[in-house]
Amino acid sequence: MKETRPWAAKMRGIFLPKHPSGESVPLYLKGLRPKAAVALGFFILTFLIFAQPCVAETGTASWYSVESCKQEGTWQKYGGKTASGEVFDDEKLTCASWDYDFGTILRITNTTNNRKVIVCVTDRGPSKRLYRKGRIIDLSKSAFNRIACLKQGIVEVQVEIVNEKTKQENKR
Repeated sequence: MKETRPWAAKMRGIFLPKHPSGESVPLYLKGLRPKAAVALGFFILTFLIFAQPCVAETGTASWYSVESCKQEGTWQKYGGKTASGEVFDDEKLTCASWDYDFGTILRITNTTNNRKVIVCVTDRGPSKRLYRKGRIIDLSKSAFNRIACLKQGIVEVQVEIVNEKTKQENKR
């Protein structure tokens, strides 16, 4: 049966240039209708545009505790509270970061020994002076102790987001 609509022949499939054998090669799978192929392509393209890449940040990490806060004077100044309003406890697995929202769960990996710890962002830090030099995160004493010896002071780490709180959850 001859097609009476010349444009309909183009709608039958999206084709690549000729194959060396001389045949046209369809982009969509056999049995998949052209409209479904276009819809699938649109879905894949949308996903690729809006999907967030799983990129890990790398830099140095240090640790802080109640004692170090008291020495700096920040403990007395803020009444022992973090920037998020929680009371700071150096035995909890928490961290201070400028890059992530409060409540974001992070996986911190020591790049030298591959030890990992899961922490929650509850504070802001490290100091801006150290942040500019590559210090990306301050871990609580307990969290740092799980990935390295406290005497080291600073270590090279990789930071990955495990679970990011939405802005609506942060307002509660």
